[in-house]
Amino acid sequence: MPKIDIAAVPERKGSGYPSPYDAPCRDRVRQRIGNAGGLTDFGVNLMHLPPETWSSQRHWHSHEDEFVVVIAGEVVLVEDDGETVLRAGDCAAFPKASGKGHHLINRSDAMAIYLEVGSRAPDDLTTCSDINLMSANRDGRFVTKDGKPIAP
Repeated sequence: MPKIDIAAVPERKGSGYPSPYDAPCRDRVRQRIGNAGGLTDFGVNLMHLPPETWSSQRHWHSHEDEFVVVIAGEVVLVEDDGETVLRAGDCAAFPKASGKGHHLINRSDAMAIYLEVGSRAPDDLTTCSDINLMSANRDGRFVTKDGKPIAP
């Protein structure tokens, strides 16, 4: 198994959310290290979450399991049932089709770093819990929950 040179993996700052939903995630930085290693069945992202930044809008997946492990720092996992602090070494799993939204927020004063793993299911539909937004893996477009296009 070849070693992945993380320093050589491109960084993507921000998110694909349309404005204004992108604002809380604008400073996050993602490196697609699974892609860099040639993985195609599941994705692995190295995420850097600065203070006061969200990982995403709160969401759940229809066909995709998701898993995170905190490597450094501290984040707050926000779910339907409440909030949980996750620190380095802590993990969280989000089964597909749960209907329970989740996201991470860095409320600390230091950078948080975590790994995000997902199954890349082509039929997956990501539904945002708190806003009228969803997205399909097949085309990556964001639409309202009743399927209407989001105006640019």
